[in-house]
Parts: sequence; structure tokens; C-alpha cells
Amino acid sequence: MARTYIVTGSGSGIGAATAELLRERGNTVVGVDLRGAEVEADLSTPEGRRTAVDKALELAGGKVDAVIACAGISAPAPITVAVNYFGVTEFLELLAPTLAKSEAPRAAVVSSMASLQQNSPELVDALLAGDEARALEIGAALAEQGPQVGYLNYPSSKRALSRWVRRESITDTWAGAGIPLNAVAPGTVISAMTKDLLSTPEGRKMVDASVPMPLNGHSEAIVIARLLAWLTSEENTHTTGQTIYTDGGADATLRGDDIWGA
Repeated sequence: MARTYIVTGSGSGIGAATAELLRERGNTVVGVDLRGAEVEADLSTPEGRRTAVDKALELAGGKVDAVIACAGISAPAPITVAVNYFGVTEFLELLAPTLAKSEAPRAAVVSSMASLQQNSPELVDALLAGDEARALEIGAALAEQGPQVGYLNYPSSKRALSRWVRRESITDTWAGAGIPLNAVAPGTVISAMTKDLLSTPEGRKMVDASVPMPLNGHSEAIVIARLLAWLTSEENTHTTGQTIYTDGGADATLRGDDIWGA
């Protein structure tokens, strides 16, 4: 049965691959992005998120079966936490009441295996507290110390996002409304974001040292899209609160066989 999806970040990368796959399967997709989408909006601001939700719901005819939040950036700057965390969580929270009216509502977001990397605990705490002003302040302070420290905005945003999914998935808003809420965590995806880094032997060596992918190496965006499509399909009735590492084995390589030990 055809379903109606809202997909953020649909203008490129994983979002574009996901939107295309869903349309190929006969679904209706309302894309949201800065440009090149049915709804052009800036998810880095509260006003932009509200505008995006209003326009997307209008185009969807007020009926939504699933939301997939793919929009994200990796700049060593505070805008990264604004888009990657609040541009996902607030967007989903605004859509949750409409989503709950579907017969088979689903939601999924794109995290990253970078959620396992070094991060700023202070920034993660501010994000999980929903304090956007404080989070942006911390992110700006990190960025002022140079790109290497400023990069912490990215793994911190993804760590907080995965924790938010786990925490919120079992609440009345989500599980209580029959909505599975999950995240996928890609490894290195061949995209505009990684193209320059992967274009040289030195760049590939650096990437692979941080994100070792023994199973089939770097992935295409469609690999992630297929999992997002299943998680938000009617077939998924009980998988919730999970961050699924679609990373060619990076998580298993880096963390080993016992992630439950004390």
C-alpha cells in the first residue's frame, strides 16, 4: 500500500537516495532541504523548522505515514548541532501529533558511527536538555579553538541524537502512539560530503583508520536508504529505540565483541 513520507535532506546524499527509492516503490514523498526540494527551508533555526513542517503538511494534504530525517552537516561549527540535533528532534516533535493519526506511523533518523567517537560531554548534555542557546554557545567555543576541536560539534550532535532516539522511543509520544522510532548509523558513505576526502590515497587512509569497514568498504547512499525504508515500513512493528550501525563492520571492529561489559 502506498504511503506518504516526509524526508529531510532530500536534495542530496542519503536523503536523495531515500526519497528516490520510496518514490520508485509507489509512495508519495515530500522532500525538505535548503534547496532542490518540494519544501525549501532552513532547519538550523526554530523558525525554519516550523515553516518546513507547515509547508510539508500542506503538501502532504495533512496526512503523513512516516518521517525520515536525513538532513545533516559536518562543519566544525555550531550550526552543525543546530541542524543535526534540533533540526531533527524538533522537526519530529512538531510532526508527531499528525504522524500518530496514521494507521501505521513510523519515524527514523540518520545518526552516524561518529556517535562513537570522542565528543564534548558538556555539549551532549546541553543538547539532551533541549537548551539550544547553551548548545550553540558551547559549539561556538569549540569552533574558536580551531577545526580539530570544532569538529567535536559533529560527533557530539550524533551521540546526543542516538541517545534522544533511545530515550524518547519508549515514551507516550512515540511508543504510546504506536510509532517505532529508530536511527541508522552509517560508516563512510560515498557522497558530496566525503568526495574530497576520499579523492586522495592520504585522505582514504585517514578515513579508513577512523572508520574501518571490513565488509565491502565504503557504501553508496542507497545502502542506507534501503534500511531507512524498511524501518519506516509497515513491516517494522517492534524495532524501536535502536541505532543500527550500517557501517561495514566499523562498530564491531572498534568496540569489539563485548559492548555490555562493565
